[in-house]
Amino acid sequence: MAKAAATPKTGAANTRAAKAKVASSSANLPAPGSKAPAFNLPADDGGAVTLKGLAGKKVVLYFYPKDDTPGCTTEAIAFSALKKKFDAAGAVVLGVSKDTIEKHCKFRDKHGLTVRLLSDEDGKMLDAYGVWGEKSLYGRKFMGITRTTFLIDGKGVVRKVWPKVKVNGHAEEVLAAAKEL
Repeated sequence: MAKAAATPKTGAANTRAAKAKVASSSANLPAPGSKAPAFNLPADDGGAVTLKGLAGKKVVLYFYPKDDTPGCTTEAIAFSALKKKFDAAGAVVLGVSKDTIEKHCKFRDKHGLTVRLLSDEDGKMLDAYGVWGEKSLYGRKFMGITRTTFLIDGKGVVRKVWPKVKVNGHAEEVLAAAKEL
């Protein structure tokens, strides 16, 4: 009997530990003033993008959950609409999700997107930037990307972080910050 009583406690303890680990990983966003984690990811245009290769440029990294969903589409269209203004501010805009390059290309072509989309299928960059974690929708818990944006300066230092982004007006807010940097 004692063994049966111990098993649920151990199971509950493991569940709490797992949840704490997930919560702590999503809380580990690189802070302003810290060095941005390096990355090397394939892009929708067939190339690869590295943080090192963007040295000297401001970088806007926006992490989004999934191609062709309402919020993600609105956000990608908003950043694309402002691409020329981001270019004028010396900022490169990159959207990142776990979707494949093939899905990114379909998403880009369907909506006429002009920002580059990067694929992090193995999730290493998502972990490094602290944007992968437990989410909840209608009471259902699952692992996913928390919509988050980072502004990185030309020296690879994080200058601003927008956690748990609300899409409407976000691209304009990021552009204003990029112009000030």
